[in-house]
Amino acid sequence: MEFLNTHLLSLILFVPTIAALIMLFLPGSETKLLRWFAFAASLIPFVLTLVLWNNFDPNAAGFQFEEKYVWYEAINSSFHLGVDGISLSMVLLTTLLTPLAILASFSVTDRVKPYMMLFLFLETGMLGVFMALDLLIFFVFWEVGLVPMYFLINQWGSANKDYASLKFMIYTMGGSLGLLLAVQMLGVLFETYDLLALYARWNSLAADTVLLGMSVSTVKAIAFWAFVIAFAVKVPLWPFHTWLPDAHTEAPTAGSMILAGVLLKLGAYGFIRLVLPLYPLEAKIFAGALAFLAVAAIIFGAFGSFGQTDFKRLVAYSSVNHMGFVVLGIAAAGFAAGTTDAHIAMNGAVLQMFNHGLSAAGMFFLVGVIYERTHTRNLEDFGGLFPLVPVYGGILIFTSMASLGLPGLNGFVSEFMVVRGSYGVGVNSGADFMKIYTALSMLGLLFTGAYILKGIMKVLHGPLNEHWAHGGHKLTEINTREIFVMVPLMALILVIGIWPAWILDVINKAVIALF
Repeated sequence: MEFLNTHLLSLILFVPTIAALIMLFLPGSETKLLRWFAFAASLIPFVLTLVLWNNFDPNAAGFQFEEKYVWYEAINSSFHLGVDGISLSMVLLTTLLTPLAILASFSVTDRVKPYMMLFLFLETGMLGVFMALDLLIFFVFWEVGLVPMYFLINQWGSANKDYASLKFMIYTMGGSLGLLLAVQMLGVLFETYDLLALYARWNSLAADTVLLGMSVSTVKAIAFWAFVIAFAVKVPLWPFHTWLPDAHTEAPTAGSMILAGVLLKLGAYGFIRLVLPLYPLEAKIFAGALAFLAVAAIIFGAFGSFGQTDFKRLVAYSSVNHMGFVVLGIAAAGFAAGTTDAHIAMNGAVLQMFNHGLSAAGMFFLVGVIYERTHTRNLEDFGGLFPLVPVYGGILIFTSMASLGLPGLNGFVSEFMVVRGSYGVGVNSGADFMKIYTALSMLGLLFTGAYILKGIMKVLHGPLNEHWAHGGHKLTEINTREIFVMVPLMALILVIGIWPAWILDVINKAVIALF
């Protein structure tokens, strides 16, 4: 038991990779064995995360379950892991969605072994980002996560997969170039990559300090924007979002679930873990620019989503819209750090990351369910399907309402907190631009309702498309395995909507400690 407590984070992090390596020795023809092995292996980190959650003390200051091992002694980089309430909620989201994505992939018949192995490697890459307390380790895991997703899109995607996977790789790696250079600069200046040491030392520099032949404020501004662009591409913020609709549309269903559910959160997490604590002054100065980009993502994401005829692209653009609210909350927290309004906005942003992970993964899966049966995603090809598939229709409406932000479901809680906190910052902290931007974001919220209702109407309501009613094209109901994928997501959507305190308490203590 002592070993478990001491090495709990390492176990959660590396069990998927160990399982993937074991799969190398399993016979490739035994597809049933491979599927169940991957599913069972992905449940282990989830169970261990529940143990972690149960033993986590939200009232304790700082990071918990820390592990630190010498990794690269010559440059003072260590394998340093730890979690606080913010990263813990993201670890829970990752370990929950991965087994559900693998269960959703049981219908995949093409090269099952490498497919399942890539998902397990991807889980390790994502978890590493949320646990890392060393900048170099953070960057390593940040890049490691790209590789499995590239191959999942490139090998198991749909018609335009080569273009989408290359675009995904070029965008995210290009954005990360500035991040790498800024990380290296910090390492050279302070001779350590340890995040906790950097928090203290980076912000204690006197204003007249000269670094690299420039004033400290100039160096910080350059490094700030290098970090921001890398994370903005990943979120993705407008105008860096153009890789996302293609990647989502071409990815296999489970790939889209993880891409929307977890990978987009890495960018927002980077803002919270690195940008705000390392650059508090720059975050305040440039809060208006960040809020502008966030509101542009909210509005244009909603407009873009409303204009789609491809069901999957509609859901893809909705992710740009929803993640805009996360960044709006982060901008508000950056401007008025330490105030009650900033804490509300930041709590809302972190909860929105978790909530969007649940609803977006559910929506992409439901698009995949109907695509498997009809082999089309064109909304014009559906229509009036509710009488044929009432259970599927009910689940789709429930998940869509969570995405829309219906009171009583999870999306409402987090979006309300972001809007309340951001507007409060505008009123109480003298940031008039936050009031204007928050008011403008309501336009995006209005069109969120429009595109969600459009999707439901085109698929389930209106005159029945007789093509799906009989013969060889008769539409079949959602099956038991597919319902099992949705049940945990729907349960959490409802529980957080009715009683968000269980997760907000953990997040709030970490937010107050950080900001």
